[in-house]
Amino acid sequence: MKELKRCNLLVLSDKYPHAGDQISASFVKNQIEYIKDYFKKIYVIALAPWVPKFMSRFSFMDNKGRYDGYAQNYSYDNVEVYFAKPLAFPFEFSRKRRGDDSFRAAVNIIKQNEIDFDLIHAHFTHPSGYVGARLKEIYDKRLIITVHEDRDWFLREISSGDKELLYSWKKADMIIRVNRRDLKEFKKVGIDESKLAFLPNGFSPNQFTPMNMSDAREKLGLSKSDKILLNIAALEPYKGQEHLIRAMNNLLRSRDDVALFIVGKGSMKNQLQSLIESTGHPDRIVLAGGNKSAKEIALWMNSCDLFVLPSISEGNPTVMFEALGCGKPFIGTKVGGIPEIIIDEHIGALVEPGDFEALSIALQKALDKDWDEDYIIEYAKQYTWMNISADIVKLYQSVLPV
Repeated sequence: MKELKRCNLLVLSDKYPHAGDQISASFVKNQIEYIKDYFKKIYVIALAPWVPKFMSRFSFMDNKGRYDGYAQNYSYDNVEVYFAKPLAFPFEFSRKRRGDDSFRAAVNIIKQNEIDFDLIHAHFTHPSGYVGARLKEIYDKRLIITVHEDRDWFLREISSGDKELLYSWKKADMIIRVNRRDLKEFKKVGIDESKLAFLPNGFSPNQFTPMNMSDAREKLGLSKSDKILLNIAALEPYKGQEHLIRAMNNLLRSRDDVALFIVGKGSMKNQLQSLIESTGHPDRIVLAGGNKSAKEIALWMNSCDLFVLPSISEGNPTVMFEALGCGKPFIGTKVGGIPEIIIDEHIGALVEPGDFEALSIALQKALDKDWDEDYIIEYAKQYTWMNISADIVKLYQSVLPV
């Protein structure tokens, strides 16, 4: 079997943190942090599209307000990061071309920088998996694709009949899905189960570790007497915050010692704020903003009594593992890979998605329950990136030629 320490890994991801950005798509970088020591060199090509500045209101921005299109290449340790920046416009024809445009941009980076690689790992099916499949054909290298997509998104891909998606999966030497339940779906598109693997996401214990709750609250300026519920997620419909706000409104009818903080940014911000105002409890239900550093997120995690994720659809949310790593009970919904992780009443509780009344009841019970923080922390240890990455490395070794 080929010795990895002599090999170079090429990682493809639709996004990757800028040099000074510790938030955007950080789960890929966190994974690499534990993989990089196995390889001679790791090259990362971020495929985030370049949007013309005059159309900047359509573009993605990092936590410092910089446009992804102007991201600068950088390196650290044995990792080199390149931003492909394929041209993109916010129109349908541009989205259809994204796979081919991203492929051409990636090839240019490989040629210009004389990148030599032995293995490709693509995160998400499109455009990264598609680019990886085409690079595999040209360079005759092995390809692994991790399918991170939330379940609704993934099922749409399966049923779409999209040729680029099918091409990507069929060309892959191994496909990693972040929840076990979806592996059977690949049979519908003719993917052999021998090249399917389940590996969940993980968390970085160096960032998400238990700390004193009072200290965390003091640093954030939060009440030390309230019971605090915390949600950290994009403010988008599939994350279900509107159902959480309604559940919280129910909860506040019977108790006044609870506060909910929602950390994140997204298209639902104004709608959610209006819903909060309509409850009459803007002091108890608070949108706490986005663009938080990893250090701030860890403080928020350690400040709460319960972590709540009322998603309508998920793959296997990294934030769940981070909450468990801080010893926090997880209250969520029966979607994606969440029921495969929240497997007993000692680490959390799950309800059906969209049922705010059931969520309200679950939160009431959880607030009155005496949770064993040590038990939760011990359970979470199996999901550190160190452990998950060791399993990923075994997959790398299994696909590399002798």
